[in-house]
Amino acid sequence: MPEIDTGDGSVRVPERTEASRRNFMRKVFFASGATALVTMGSAGAWTALADDSTGTADASASPSPSAAPSGGPGGGAGGPGNQSLTEEFFGLTTDGRRIDDLFTIHSTKVDTAPVITAANAFLAGLTDTQKSATQFTVHSTEWRLWSNVDSYSRQGVSLADLSDTQKDLGTALLKAALSADGLETTEKIRRINQAAGEAIGNTKSFNEDAYYWTLMGTPSATEPWGFQFDGHHCVINYFVLGDQVVMSPCFWGSEPTSMEIDGETVTVCHEEVLASLAFVNSLSADQQSVAIVSATKTSESMKAGAFSDNAVQAYEGLRGDALTRVQRQKLLGIVEAFVDRARADAARVRMAEVRARLDDTYVTWAGGTGADDAFYVRVHSPVVWVEVDCQAPGPLRGAYGGAEGVPTQMHVHSIIRTPNGNDYGKELLRQHYLTSPHHR
Repeated sequence: MPEIDTGDGSVRVPERTEASRRNFMRKVFFASGATALVTMGSAGAWTALADDSTGTADASASPSPSAAPSGGPGGGAGGPGNQSLTEEFFGLTTDGRRIDDLFTIHSTKVDTAPVITAANAFLAGLTDTQKSATQFTVHSTEWRLWSNVDSYSRQGVSLADLSDTQKDLGTALLKAALSADGLETTEKIRRINQAAGEAIGNTKSFNEDAYYWTLMGTPSATEPWGFQFDGHHCVINYFVLGDQVVMSPCFWGSEPTSMEIDGETVTVCHEEVLASLAFVNSLSADQQSVAIVSATKTSESMKAGAFSDNAVQAYEGLRGDALTRVQRQKLLGIVEAFVDRARADAARVRMAEVRARLDDTYVTWAGGTGADDAFYVRVHSPVVWVEVDCQAPGPLRGAYGGAEGVPTQMHVHSIIRTPNGNDYGKELLRQHYLTSPHHR
């Protein structure tokens, strides 16, 4: 393999010398398609561009409901060969129709300057070759090409291909975008991935450096841009427009969720599990009879994981307006376990959106309610979608002795999304291109 310059005077052998021809041609196609649309310059072209660079369909058109990957439900358990995009982006809906006017361009008072500065520093620290592989247009379909699967073929630059200095710049970007808890969760997931890989003797597939950076657009205080951090059991999509932030979809998971590493017990994804159990056990028997749709838990229940951007799922379970004040706070606690992984000012804005729609929020449960029981919970409203899914043991079960086919809290997948078209900030992006004078 050829060596590459890391930018600090050293060289190393890259994890992948180049993207596959398929991925390369996809990137070229999207970039050239975007250029063609920009050249057109009409409002209709900008609408199409903001929705997806794969074509020119109007965002208001009815979608064909998205199918889950052929290897399994929406969690994407089937493996990388089964995951591909077959549709333009539309977003999660209850019936294939989006609710309008949920998301608008407005001032939120979120300080995005630190993340802009950190992103620019990260880009400046990359070599020209690395930057070319990492930076995409803000409307690129690369946003949607993420997966929690370990062996999925990703684009961008991996941590394995970065020098220590470049890694530190990436960590600084995460630190600027996330809360202390969000950064700690991300680092713990990587740490467990490495230790579990060592435990089963397969650090080629499972390690702390098989995580990839991509940046969409150019970091700016006025123009839309964002970044994606993508790898096994950890995916962060972070969109910025002025002082507005959309941090979704974000996937956090682990197998195992707790492990002894160098004499220390490292535990991750515990907050969402505890918050979920606290909520369901606050319900009366009558309320549980509505919320709990199944007393049994299947091996995978997630509906809107990787490659399920357009999932159609009707509201199901117990509605927020049927809850007491204390129960409503416990329901919000499930969402907060996810939202609080963003920096505090962005998290406050997000939770205000969620609270405003609390009466229209539904919660669905499957599985047991005991402290150690495997379960699935979905919190679903017009503006937020959260899933916590206790999975059956997977490829890392040898690290903790998981019983094949039996769901367990030792293997958790969890996700937060923004329904009705604003995952990846897509709705804000669409409005920006339609209303900004320099784009009209």
